[in-house]
Amino acid sequence: MTKEALMEKMFKCKLACDHCFEMCLQEEDANAMVDCIRTDRECSEVCGMVLQLGNRDSVVFNEIVTSCVKICKACAEECEKHAEHHEHCKECAEACRECEAACETFLK
Repeated sequence: MTKEALMEKMFKCKLACDHCFEMCLQEEDANAMVDCIRTDRECSEVCGMVLQLGNRDSVVFNEIVTSCVKICKACAEECEKHAEHHEHCKECAEACRECEAACETFLK
């Protein structure tokens, strides 16, 4: 996988996480969505860091991509718990799974 293809998946994941985060805050029982909100935020931040460092050809790029695998997996797992009832969680989980796979492929 090229770095450019990875960055496209990363951007898509960041947008999905940001959207899910905002929608979870608007849920009737936002307190029930705390873990989802937290992982959305963390995943978005890590994806954003990958995007920034990738544009700078950072020496720690691969290490951050490795961290991204972990947070994308965690975010997908959390969103999948709510995917049946919330479309934004379903879409976020799918984007996170795609990003997780892209990161793993890139690191090989």
